[in-house]
Amino acid sequence: MKSRQTAPAKILALVIGFSGGISPVSAQQSTSGTVPVSTVVTVEARHGKDIPVINREDVRVFEGHNRLQVTNWIPLQGDQASLELFVLIDDSSNTNLASQFEDMRRFMSAQPPTSAIAVGYIRNGTVRIAQNFTKDHSEAGKALRITVGSGAGGNSPYLSVTDAIKHWPASPARHEILLISDGIDSLQPGTIDSYRDQAISEAQRTGTQINAIYASGSGHSGHSLWRINTGQNNLSRLADETGGEAYFEGFDTPIAFAPYLDKFADRLNHQYKLTFVANADKKPTYQHVRLETEVPNAELVTADKVYVPVAK
Repeated sequence: MKSRQTAPAKILALVIGFSGGISPVSAQQSTSGTVPVSTVVTVEARHGKDIPVINREDVRVFEGHNRLQVTNWIPLQGDQASLELFVLIDDSSNTNLASQFEDMRRFMSAQPPTSAIAVGYIRNGTVRIAQNFTKDHSEAGKALRITVGSGAGGNSPYLSVTDAIKHWPASPARHEILLISDGIDSLQPGTIDSYRDQAISEAQRTGTQINAIYASGSGHSGHSLWRINTGQNNLSRLADETGGEAYFEGFDTPIAFAPYLDKFADRLNHQYKLTFVANADKKPTYQHVRLETEVPNAELVTADKVYVPVAK
């Protein structure tokens, strides 16, 4: 705060059948050794709740000490607000998670008509689709069901996140994931987790932001403080390095999701599409960029790294 199992053919068909998908980081190429790159930026208030309005001239982008040219800064509102939100629920979560579903349904119903929502349950490194992307938000809410709990067994939620992103067809809409999980990777339970890192890289490559709400797992992992702490650290890193946010309330599933869902909705309402000119290499790279603004009380939040394709 951040051998692969193959999904059954039926599940893959559902995933591929989504009505929309990820809009990759801009891959329009030039002939000058530079390439335009786009990323979603969230504007936050450093103090208080009043979030400033940021204009293009207020944004500076740096790669190391080099200032990069900003070519576009589009508020993602009105006819530019198109969003695909994929709600991923860990099927091994404690079954009491269902008590939060009314909060989630209210959140879904409150989203603007430009938002399409899909619901999937993650299990065994894949995603079981409960509802494909739809702008009928009440239908998305109806897809929420009680989790399997301990019957789902232990696995890596990050394999499922990667699977979801890879099978998410391209589209010009923003792509956001809301992951509900304890973040515990039973396959790589230590501080080093290649599956988590792979999910981060895939999200950065495709411009997908991942947000997370911690929900207790079932069985032993659900009350092992060491595992809980590791899982929360994983979720924090996953969110932080992809430009999202992770929400926790101690070591248990929050009493109510509503406060966190309200914060998440507020983030979605204060996002911009930033396009700048990056220095390209002879092969695709992940580059760390730094954003700055002199607008008082404003903080610009985006992915830790952006994917930069080659220039031709």
